[in-house]
Amino acid sequence: MRSKIIVSLVLVFSLLMPYGAPLAQEEPNQTQTKDQATDQTMDQAINQTVENVVEERYHTVLEMWEKEGVNDASNFEALIAPSDFIDVDEDDLVPAGESNGYGDSVFYWHNQESLTYEVTVPNDGLYELSFDYYPISKEIVPIEGSILVNGEYPYYESRRIVFPVKWKNAQEDYDVDRFGNEIIPKQVAVPEWTTISAEDASHLQAEPLKFHLEKGKNEITLTNLRGEMLVGNVSVHSPTQLPTYNDYISNFSNESKTDALITHEAEKGYTKNSSYIRPEATIGSSVSPNDPKKLYLNTLGGESWAESGQRVNWTIDVEEAGLYQVTFKILQNKATGGTVFRNLYVNGEIPFEEATHIRFEHSKKWKNVTLANEDGDALLVYLDKGENEISLQADASPLARTINEINDINREMQEFALTIKKLTGGEADQAREWNISEYIPDVPETLTGWADRLQKESEYVEKLNGSTDSQDIASLNLAVQKLRTLSKEPDKVPNRLTELTEGSSSVSQLLGNLLLELPKQPLLIDRIYVHGTDDIPDAKVGFWKGLWFNVKRFFSSFTSNNYAVSNDVDEDTIEIWVNRPRQYVELTQNMADRLFTPETGIKVKFSLMPDEGKLILASAANSQPDVAIGVSSWLPYELAMRGAVVDLHQFDDFEPYTKQFSPGAFLSLMVGDSVYALPETQDFFVQFYRRDILDSLNIPVPDNWDEVVAILPELQRFGMNYFSPLAGDAAFKSFQTTAPYIFQFDGELYSENGMTTAISEESALKAIQFMSDLNTIYSMPLQVPNFYNHFRYSTLPIGISSFNTYVQLTAAAPEIAGSWDIAPYPGVVQEDGSVERWATGAGTSAMIFEGTKDKEKAWEFLKWWMSTETQAEFASTIQTLYGPAYMWNTANIEAFKMLPLPEKHKEVILEQWEYLMEVPKHPAAYMVEREISNIWNKIVFDGENTRAAVDDSVIAINREFQRKLEEFGYMKNGKMVKPYQIPTIEQVESWAGDEDEAK
Repeated sequence: MRSKIIVSLVLVFSLLMPYGAPLAQEEPNQTQTKDQATDQTMDQAINQTVENVVEERYHTVLEMWEKEGVNDASNFEALIAPSDFIDVDEDDLVPAGESNGYGDSVFYWHNQESLTYEVTVPNDGLYELSFDYYPISKEIVPIEGSILVNGEYPYYESRRIVFPVKWKNAQEDYDVDRFGNEIIPKQVAVPEWTTISAEDASHLQAEPLKFHLEKGKNEITLTNLRGEMLVGNVSVHSPTQLPTYNDYISNFSNESKTDALITHEAEKGYTKNSSYIRPEATIGSSVSPNDPKKLYLNTLGGESWAESGQRVNWTIDVEEAGLYQVTFKILQNKATGGTVFRNLYVNGEIPFEEATHIRFEHSKKWKNVTLANEDGDALLVYLDKGENEISLQADASPLARTINEINDINREMQEFALTIKKLTGGEADQAREWNISEYIPDVPETLTGWADRLQKESEYVEKLNGSTDSQDIASLNLAVQKLRTLSKEPDKVPNRLTELTEGSSSVSQLLGNLLLELPKQPLLIDRIYVHGTDDIPDAKVGFWKGLWFNVKRFFSSFTSNNYAVSNDVDEDTIEIWVNRPRQYVELTQNMADRLFTPETGIKVKFSLMPDEGKLILASAANSQPDVAIGVSSWLPYELAMRGAVVDLHQFDDFEPYTKQFSPGAFLSLMVGDSVYALPETQDFFVQFYRRDILDSLNIPVPDNWDEVVAILPELQRFGMNYFSPLAGDAAFKSFQTTAPYIFQFDGELYSENGMTTAISEESALKAIQFMSDLNTIYSMPLQVPNFYNHFRYSTLPIGISSFNTYVQLTAAAPEIAGSWDIAPYPGVVQEDGSVERWATGAGTSAMIFEGTKDKEKAWEFLKWWMSTETQAEFASTIQTLYGPAYMWNTANIEAFKMLPLPEKHKEVILEQWEYLMEVPKHPAAYMVEREISNIWNKIVFDGENTRAAVDDSVIAINREFQRKLEEFGYMKNGKMVKPYQIPTIEQVESWAGDEDEAK
């Protein structure tokens, strides 16, 4: 208790220091002047710290170099062989005979090792760095490294350099599913030697990154972050300059323009640098090929080809060398209505300046876009006889200045809001007036300045788009309007911070959404025409042809069922309902047709589940499927209590089969010793932390709750905090956020016989008290609508979150890639020094219905579906085809170990899964969940005594326990008829037995 009081006093003192006394509308006195001086000193400390947290962005550093007169180096190139790397370990050098055709010894770059080389340059200036590399990694996780120049990161972007892997379809012709629809083939990596100049990983820079090297000797270090590859020669050279079109075409003055017309279907004969750029089944009479009934993969790209830097390469055979026009038949239907851009490569190189930033304006109809200059005159490219490679690369660099400006303004607004909170003590009392302009006199100018800067960007984006019909422009204009409105009444800003930085419709939120949408560059391509004449097919078919196609499609819709639920399933076919999107169902059906049915002879049919909530009704109406997968973990228990699902424990091989899952995952799927579903996917709660920020502030990553409390004063001193999942819930706090505290403090939710609740026992009381203290004493956030955004913007650089946050950060936060990490959930230190980290982690489940045609066949399917081999293949395939956002968090532990995730992250997640404890189900569990939430609200908001709040809730809970247990036959007239057995982890672990027994 004494240590807790001391920590609390330190925390209160640290909070008072940066914020000062709240300033109401009154004349400043001497004390307030001292507080203001203290605030100014603290402001300087905060600003200095923030600047030192991470390096400046590349565009800022480049501008600084230009102002200092540092120019591009000219006429220089130095080549360094792997054998000349500094302190190279002989074990890391691969001999020429094993270099995959490089012809010289190469460096094996992996396992977070570094390679260092020296270069002597004749002049101080800006240089580019290039690398010959051969990717060994064949996983979707990119190969990444970081670059140090003379021991320092020159700018933030040098912390993450990506080395792309080339991908292609495993087969050229598309297979079809059981309905005759074409399916996306497996993707395979194409390892080959490639040369790349170090580039911004987010590809917002139009050119490769430049590095400032001083005259004389310089040391460059490339450190492995993840992935593995062979590194050949590295080079330091002058920045590359593209020729103009006139200079380019002058080299081919003797070449003639051909009369050929070569038509290439975009979905055929291509490679790409992202495995998940994929063909699409586009329905319409204007695309080729098409069918009114079947789905053909007849176009390429769309939303899967929207990330800047993604590149597609088509191999096109040319019968006659010469000059050609290049035309793309495209549909550009970006959701926000803006223009997208592409860079054109011919045989691996951009031929001239005008082949960069090619505009594809928004259009809801198919159209032909020919490579042309600003006047609309076609630009010709030279192609050799035979095979040529035509490539398009998504390019968001024209929007870089707007993205950078929005980033800067968003950061400035957060700092401004922090200053306001320091002056007001964080209060937002609408009945209280503030005289903020007396202490920050330039508030109107600050707000107007941001509005002016955003107005310029709105005009710039409008010029890029060629019109004002864009949601991006509308969002910018709305942000401008809000800022100008706020600037008119500066003293009301403290009470209107929700309009500036904190609300769901605030300026900060508008700009945050823009940062996600502006870089997206989606483009759908049907055909590529390489031609010498202007006569190419129209992009759209005629009216009557289009009408006839739609008529045929309308009538075919009555006979096409595809993956819809139907009543005509064969008696010898197992029907499986899937509670997932169509692409998951298609892949699962294809895998089962290819692997499961040939091996077992059991036919299966998958259907899209209309609504998992209707499974109870379907069971009552005897129209249920044989198996359901992808269902929420709460549903099997509800169905089991109604006798609707099969107890899997009846199968002879069930117990040894459970060994591949976390024991705690079964607790919510059990009634007594009966198990009514298998865990299919599994969530995880871990600590996410910004490594760059914590390192800069010298804050350690906490391992337990005592250490979390210890770092709070330092975080809060700089306007930051720690996120707990409690803040992610609204008024109702679910078991997912409250139960971990109960479990970690060795508390229980139910009595041993299941007749009453156990939350009034001492251990549970301690947990509830601590859970409340986090907000009442330690000032952790009460409510955070979106931890992901706050984590990105550094206001919450550390906190506990789930698998969903992991996916978001991996797939949609490229600006902080390489700067964040994960650690186990903080726990409670035990007497022996160990840390109890118990946390929930329910995902989805798979179950068999009592009305199944054949229990044994259904069980065989479940075993196959949740086997290590099937889950590993499904996880790899779905992510390879559809991108990092389609991460599959399988509950099969061995399969999870094989997922294409960083090894360090998998180790942390697997360690946390050892402490997975899902909340056991009980007929009245909902009442315990609700009352624990009520207790927290009473303590935190009403200041009620913990014991009193718990005692009141226990009465209500136990009354509901009696009612529900009588309903299900466990009690009668208030007396226990039979105990309600609460499942335990020890009970589940006993099924698999010891290691020796299992063998």
